[in-house]
Amino acid sequence: MSESRKRREALLYHAKPSPGKISVVPTKKYATQHDLSLAYSPGVAEPCLEIAKNKENVYKYTAKGNLVAVISNGTAVLGLGDIGPEASKPVMEGKGLLFKIFADIDVFDIEVDATDIDKFVETVKAIAPTFGGINLEDIKAPEAFEIERRLKEELDIPVMHDDQHGTAIISAAALKNALEINGKNIEDVQIVVNGAGAAAISCTRLYLALGAKRENVIMCDSKGVIRKSRENLTEQKAEFATDRDVDSLEEAMNNADVFIGLSKGNVVSPEMLLSMAKNPIVFAMANPEPEISYDLAVATRDDIIMATGRSDNPNQVNNVLGFPFIFRGALDVRATKINEEMKMAAVHALADLAKKSVPEQVNIVYDEISLSFGKEYIIPKPFDPRLIYEIPPAIARAAMDSGVAQQPIEDWDRYRDSLMDRSGSGSKEVRILHNRARTNPKKIIFAEADHLDVLKAAQRVYDEKIGIPILLGNKEIILELKQELGFEADVTIIDPKTPEEKERRLRFAEKFWKTRQRKGITLLEAQKWMRERNYFAAMMVNEGEADGLITGYSRPYPSVVKPILELIEKDRGVLKVAATNLLLTKRGPMFLSDTTININPNAKELAKITHYTSILARMFGMKPNVAMLSFSNFGSTKSETSVKIREAVEYMHEHYPDLVVDGEIQADFALNEELLSKEFSFSKLKGKKVNVLIFPNLESANITYKLMKQVNGAESIGPILLGLSKPVHVLQLDASVDEMVNMAAVAVVDAQEREKRNLNN
Repeated sequence: MSESRKRREALLYHAKPSPGKISVVPTKKYATQHDLSLAYSPGVAEPCLEIAKNKENVYKYTAKGNLVAVISNGTAVLGLGDIGPEASKPVMEGKGLLFKIFADIDVFDIEVDATDIDKFVETVKAIAPTFGGINLEDIKAPEAFEIERRLKEELDIPVMHDDQHGTAIISAAALKNALEINGKNIEDVQIVVNGAGAAAISCTRLYLALGAKRENVIMCDSKGVIRKSRENLTEQKAEFATDRDVDSLEEAMNNADVFIGLSKGNVVSPEMLLSMAKNPIVFAMANPEPEISYDLAVATRDDIIMATGRSDNPNQVNNVLGFPFIFRGALDVRATKINEEMKMAAVHALADLAKKSVPEQVNIVYDEISLSFGKEYIIPKPFDPRLIYEIPPAIARAAMDSGVAQQPIEDWDRYRDSLMDRSGSGSKEVRILHNRARTNPKKIIFAEADHLDVLKAAQRVYDEKIGIPILLGNKEIILELKQELGFEADVTIIDPKTPEEKERRLRFAEKFWKTRQRKGITLLEAQKWMRERNYFAAMMVNEGEADGLITGYSRPYPSVVKPILELIEKDRGVLKVAATNLLLTKRGPMFLSDTTININPNAKELAKITHYTSILARMFGMKPNVAMLSFSNFGSTKSETSVKIREAVEYMHEHYPDLVVDGEIQADFALNEELLSKEFSFSKLKGKKVNVLIFPNLESANITYKLMKQVNGAESIGPILLGLSKPVHVLQLDASVDEMVNMAAVAVVDAQEREKRNLNN
């Protein structure tokens, strides 16, 4: 992607459809005058009076307990430096977004126009009663050290400067595990730290707390080794000054066991790497370019354990592994501070998590057969769903054990369950889907690429490395639109109607005719149909010239699905093709079937639809819990529809006994675990969170899916065709760009799965 394209896309993302990345959303009813009288005057007076009697009641009656301030003065923003408070706001909003999506913590971002330490501290202290915790961000050193120290001393809520401690915690966990793999003791290893900013100082302090010896540490800044003989050292640099006769980074690296890079890109050469001790550990964490690239480092030393800050390398040191979950645990016990014990608890919890058996969902996301503890897996992956329920409990326990918890947790199982409920975020599923697609991109046809939105979707799929687009349509129009969009990539463009495609059209028509000649299709008709993009595209997939196809943006669903069903064979054993929609709801991802194909399936067909949908759910890394819906519950009526559902459930129980499926059941009982357990304790769904809904007919499924999408604003992926032998998916008319990108990702992952099955067979 060109730099101008990246810039334009980033600006549009932040500006449209509404400026910024976060908003305030009401959590109480507000529809009636009665609701408003409780929300504001006169009802609001009652909680005010209770808080006036006892300030601790603020946690009971307001959002303070789940609200963190992300505060900066803009003096050290990312790699941009001192750009001021206003210019830092996009970054602070971004940090707020990460807090929310990873740990369900609400955030107000606060940009303070103050570089003076006293003024900044006084400002933060004055607004602190609003918040349950304070995350300091992008404040330059050495002021950052004094600001954090004073606020921690003078406030009774958790305060953490993530730039210092986030990287320290994650890298310390990685270092602990890397040393274990190499069989080295932290007390003995020689450590070189390149960089002397807030993060480097905090990292080194934490390594000392972990057991490293101060005399074994050499720290470098832009002037070389920080030696005691150097004049005008800051207090923090003086803390790590050495009296060893070493001047340069190159000299310091000689025979070192560990290199910690928090400086700038490409400052470490292969020769420096070769001078290190046996089995070196190198954490090159400068972004976006590490101190030495991962590929160059591992090519130089085959005994190296390497980590970077990049997501495209193994062992990513990513602060998102830490700060959301540290604050989650601190808030949940109403800790008065984030102390050293809590930070060390995070180190050990992260290190221990990397040694545990990795969930299949994580293997799927990162396209691994089986991730396991070793040189290329020393810290958990950012998309590991266990982080939310493994790290906060460790922080909470440390807060309780160190005496800073004001609301200790008594029921740890219940707390763990509550943390798992917080992770029900649809956007997370989209990230997982895209991340998995990127591991092995496939060739996906966009059959209507001469439409602007379709081409936008193809461009994103290309730019984000989700797949390799093949563009079908009027070539002249596509080229014009590409120029308009700044889509400069050299991708395949095919216009089936042009003379250049005559040979391929005739070849495809011959094969199509041979499969349909006894079903009323003549060779002449087959040749005519091959001028139509959907017939042509489907044959490309059939012939292996593409891995998948998405279409349907500009035409009614029935007219688009017809050629697909005519040309693409069903999978072995499939009775009827069906379709499901994945809705990303507040309660988590849910599959709804059949939403577009079968008008009134019989019991056996419903059972097969259930089976196909369950296979797809597993492809997404989910364990399916299936409710087969009706207007009745477990035989309460004898209608034709209820009997059909009942027979389908009996078939499922007989033929797929290991699948959690039950019905017939009303939707409210299926989605309300407490209600279902109370009234139908015998059900297989008791204690299960339903994530697959099977409807008795197309009418009920389609109406429900569209209602949920429009009324609740649920994001949708689909309809996803089930039962075809190829990854071909038909969009809804006028699908959004996001929906098309998501469907392309589904097609890529679908193709990946089929490739794996073929290799195994």
